[in-house]
Amino acid sequence: MTKLRPSRSQNASPRSSRRLALSAVLTLAMVGCGGPPNKDSPSPPASNTPVVTATATVDTGTSTGTALAETRSTMTENLKVEVVGLNRVKGRHLVVQVRLSNTGTDRRLSWAGELGDHTRPLGEITWASGIGVLDALARTWLLPYKPAGAACLCSNRDRDGLGQFIDPGRSITVYAVLPAPSGNPTTTTVVTPVGPPMLDVPITDDPPAGDFPDPDAEPVTPITRRLILASESLDKSEETADDGKDLQINLSADVLFAVDKATLTPKARSVIARTAKLIDASPATVVTVAGHADSSGTDAINNPLSLRRAHAVQHALTALLTRKGVRFHTEGHGSHRPLYRNDTDEGKRRNRRVTVTFPKPQPAAQEPGATTTTGTTDLTGTTTADGQPITMNVTGLRRLPAGLGLLTYTITNEGSSEAWFRELHHAQDWEAYKYQAATNVRLTDVTARRQYLPGRLEVPTDNRTDFYCACTAVSGVRISTEKFAPGQTREFWNLFALPDTTTINAKIGPFRDLHIPIR
Repeated sequence: MTKLRPSRSQNASPRSSRRLALSAVLTLAMVGCGGPPNKDSPSPPASNTPVVTATATVDTGTSTGTALAETRSTMTENLKVEVVGLNRVKGRHLVVQVRLSNTGTDRRLSWAGELGDHTRPLGEITWASGIGVLDALARTWLLPYKPAGAACLCSNRDRDGLGQFIDPGRSITVYAVLPAPSGNPTTTTVVTPVGPPMLDVPITDDPPAGDFPDPDAEPVTPITRRLILASESLDKSEETADDGKDLQINLSADVLFAVDKATLTPKARSVIARTAKLIDASPATVVTVAGHADSSGTDAINNPLSLRRAHAVQHALTALLTRKGVRFHTEGHGSHRPLYRNDTDEGKRRNRRVTVTFPKPQPAAQEPGATTTTGTTDLTGTTTADGQPITMNVTGLRRLPAGLGLLTYTITNEGSSEAWFRELHHAQDWEAYKYQAATNVRLTDVTARRQYLPGRLEVPTDNRTDFYCACTAVSGVRISTEKFAPGQTREFWNLFALPDTTTINAKIGPFRDLHIPIR
């Protein structure tokens, strides 16, 4: 018998209530993690507490659960991650079960720090809180629910008797309960902080094999991260952010206007024309046009100037639109809503803008295009770090639903000594990511003269918005990701928006430009 349990029970004692939150299969075997359960583990629940017992998740390295997908840890050698359960429950929740295996022979591996969600406050980056799925249609990263008084509705290394380490040749299985992706898909992309996302993992509506807390039994908070995909014209006249619902087009004020002026320049019309075409193709009935300034000057100058500039762009758009019935709302915010840091010239330049926001156009139906191959494509590059030869190899650029793409590539130290390779996180100085990550990667559509930037996860806080790269993290607990032993290979990844093309140029760190096929 398998079911979702209440995450708390009014009839149970506090100790037995804790027991109700155990994952599927969390009876610890002595051989599983190298020792007995935590001596402070709660006692068994009272006989009147409705608990379903499942099979032990900690095994001796011969687990028979079928893997639906797998990835390898970028940071920790010999840590294999496999999805062994992906069950939709009640049509709106998802139970994800992940098996972690130590495939090495000589040392124990720590797992809890790797699986923690680094976009949460420091005190809540624990346990399996980083297990989630990518809701491509909603352009959202879905993470485990947060109940009151706990970090997440997921496995807890101490409470569940998992311990901190996995012995060589051993495995443990952990779980997370989170919202189901929108659109009732049959497959989804499973994400973890450990390694590259796992694509096309099948979802079943069968009951999960185990006993899990019920998110409907008490108030829980969904933890979601909005995914924003950015691109920009090569002449830097505009940049576009796509969150799956709206387009936010930032037109460069330096291109549109002379200094301290609100009269459009001759070049402005051609820049604004692209935005007008996108509005014509969208279902928009209301378009917001907002003027912005950098931190130079005073509010007395910046606020009215930014409003006049917004009005100038609105009038130009009105004249260019072919579709009727579109209303405009204009705003002037001065320097109060910067997109980037104002401590660099490039950050200031990008903050001087007129932003046009409207519902994104529906993508046109794509006919499958023929793929032609003219011999072997060389997707490698070389450089050096700490005097050691470093090689890079692109392992794939996969097209995902809703215009998304996943780029994966490996970095290898081909030398005889240890080397630190830090060239992947050298982001441009205007980019405002919370932590260092593999941000120094760009895709370019030469024909459309457009560049695509790594995706960003948006996390609002009390007084600001933080951005995290939708790519491999290389800071905090993952700082050693950039250290390579002789002969060691690590795999990295980035999420991008992808244009409707079969190939695209890629620039990865210091390596040579590549022309990559999109699968």
